[in-house]
Amino acid sequence: IGAVHDFSALFVSMREHGKSMAEIARKTLGQGGFVLFIFFTLVMIVLVTSAFLSATAISLTSMWPLEKLGLPADQTLLRAVPGPQGESLGVIGGIASTSVVIITLFSPILGYLIYKRGMKVGLAYILAAAVCIGSVIAGIYAPVVLKPEVWMVILSIYVLFAAGVPVWMILQPRDFINVQILYAGVIGMALALLVAGSSGLRITVPAFNVQEGVKALGLLWPMLFITVACGAVSGFHAMVASGTTAKQIRSERNARMIGYNGMLLESALAMCVILSLGSSLLFSDYRAIVWPTDPGVKSNPILAFSLAIGFLLQKSFSIPQALGAIFGILLVEGFVITTLDAAVRLNRYLFEELWNIVFRGKVPRLLRHYWFNSGLSVVLMFILAYFNAFSALWPIFGTGNQLLAALTLIAVSAWLLNAGRRAIFTFLPAVFMVVTTMASLVILLQSYMNKGMKMLMTADVILLVLSLGVVVIAIRTYTVRRAAAVPVRAKRS
Repeated sequence: IGAVHDFSALFVSMREHGKSMAEIARKTLGQGGFVLFIFFTLVMIVLVTSAFLSATAISLTSMWPLEKLGLPADQTLLRAVPGPQGESLGVIGGIASTSVVIITLFSPILGYLIYKRGMKVGLAYILAAAVCIGSVIAGIYAPVVLKPEVWMVILSIYVLFAAGVPVWMILQPRDFINVQILYAGVIGMALALLVAGSSGLRITVPAFNVQEGVKALGLLWPMLFITVACGAVSGFHAMVASGTTAKQIRSERNARMIGYNGMLLESALAMCVILSLGSSLLFSDYRAIVWPTDPGVKSNPILAFSLAIGFLLQKSFSIPQALGAIFGILLVEGFVITTLDAAVRLNRYLFEELWNIVFRGKVPRLLRHYWFNSGLSVVLMFILAYFNAFSALWPIFGTGNQLLAALTLIAVSAWLLNAGRRAIFTFLPAVFMVVTTMASLVILLQSYMNKGMKMLMTADVILLVLSLGVVVIAIRTYTVRRAAAVPVRAKRS
């Protein structure tokens, strides 16, 4: 479903001369579809940025016992601090923090060399790799250690400014650097799983843990489907594919490789992550890190992933577990921070579209200003992240994200029907996803009400109302378009 979604969104956008999916929805579903798309996207982006901000701020302060990392007490690789029970903790996140700062500061230089001075791609790859390696070495000697709340403020201020500068200055060069870490991570995980698996590594998490999983998240269906999120199907991909990626592709022949095959690669990455966690991290440690029972401890899924990667690389290639864990954090951090940049930039545009709808083209000057719309996006992101745990934010983000994907597939289906093409392969997944995500919203609403999470309750109700709008749009689209297509076929025959 994810591959079909990404490819079809990209292809239709290219055929529509690079229009965004919101504009395509306006053309195929009418003004109602356009308004729904704008609202869905606004809510979804606020949720994803708040979830990523929360996860990033916590992961950059990650600590883990030196003993479990296989390091002696007198080691010099990690900065050590005393733990609550007298144990010695290694500050893993401090190295990643320094690396993130250095990569970000170096991005404008690399962007200038590539896009303004015409540096050759091969040389740029070498330079970017040197920046990655150098930033980690610098982090070992000078780790940046701050509290999660401070990181939230710093990242919010950074994103506010980064979302307004030209994409060649920070966004593109950061992606250029980070994608090398991502490629290395995907290849390293896949090879490590093969090597470790052939040498006896096995899945250690319980094969049937339904009762505990249901207690934490809800029923297996629908909650499992919306929890995997981007590794399965992501509406956010349609936003990037349409209007942005569509304008950077020379030929339609490349759309399948980028849209369809690219999503298959992301699904493979999701499978590698699940296998790595299931085989290389003690289940007791996983529960303590991701689902802590102590109210003073915050969920830190990125730490769980990085520790699993550290053990896996040590088991497969004899790489020190601590170094592998640092690489694991960097693998996620680079992707997450660049997503924050792009998402807040997109939200700024969407708020501008929203004000045009609300004020019917006569938008007050303040609401048209970059600082207002970017600032509004950042403030909403910060408030949700500050007052809600990642484990509470992620499920509702996954729901909003996949509802947006369902709406995208409905818009694509209408486009295909208008073109006289079959649309069953896009419409049926959309129906399945609408039913699944609405069921998850009901379950989440009950959970948020029991826990008194008023902000997330509000977001949930908004998504439920919007999803009902999607149902109406879907029924109208499929019945009206098919009825309109019948006389056309009869006339041709």
